[in-house]
Amino acid sequence: MQKANKPKKLRPEQQVKQKKGQESAMTPEPKYQRTKTNKKLDGKVAVITGADSGIGRAVAILFAQEGAKVVIVYKEDDIEADKTKTIVEAEGAIAVLIKKDVSKRKNCIAIIERVTKMFGQLDILINNAAIQIPEKKLSEITEENLRATFDVNFFAQFFMVQAAEPYLKQGASIINTTSVTAYRGSKGLLDYSATKGAIVSFTRSLSAYFADKGIRVNAVAPGPIWTPLIPETFPPDKVSKFGSETPMGRAGEPVEVATAFLFLASEDGSYYSGQVLHPNGGEIING
Repeated sequence: MQKANKPKKLRPEQQVKQKKGQESAMTPEPKYQRTKTNKKLDGKVAVITGADSGIGRAVAILFAQEGAKVVIVYKEDDIEADKTKTIVEAEGAIAVLIKKDVSKRKNCIAIIERVTKMFGQLDILINNAAIQIPEKKLSEITEENLRATFDVNFFAQFFMVQAAEPYLKQGASIINTTSVTAYRGSKGLLDYSATKGAIVSFTRSLSAYFADKGIRVNAVAPGPIWTPLIPETFPPDKVSKFGSETPMGRAGEPVEVATAFLFLASEDGSYYSGQVLHPNGGEIING
């Protein structure tokens, strides 16, 4: 049975009874303002997996706009990865391409070692790479595809965090991409949904694991987002109506999801850990 943390004193014992000016009598006074900065991620180094296109690309570009040095990790699409790098550099940021299959533990170690040797630091880890292989019947999900989906979607995240741990310092942020399907399920994406559920649990456990080190761990659970994964994996009739079932009646754009990652990665999200943000077009879920 896990022992509860014993509460420790964080401020002087006090009771403020004045009806006016109570806050000014508090020690210390509550904080209402942050130091204004033009770049929320200035000087930070961010590693983003699956950053050649889709949500990963949008996150890379937004992070670049906010002053981060961006490491774009991708598996095989050189054309898309080069395009992301070009856009990031056009924002005045440093961009590094690393072509690796993150489902392999040795590759995750190689990525982190290269980044830390190059920059001497690692501040933000975005675990975003994923695949999905829709099947209408449970019997049609092959062992090969089941294992591949877990390898890319879940084990890659585990291996990346494992490799990054020695280099993460207080103030670092880990953000994992999960999905709305982790909460409501998907009959046509049984294995994919299972990986996304595992990521939610992994995120919550990691947040507890890293809490005393001052490292925050959160996740983003997008709903239907218009990315290359959609026309690549769904039949044309489903693609034509993709996202129409949401309360907003449309699919989201990658840029609309990227802002959730920025919030969690920056000082704006400094009191968030073990949480999941839900850019999903208004669908109400338990989470």
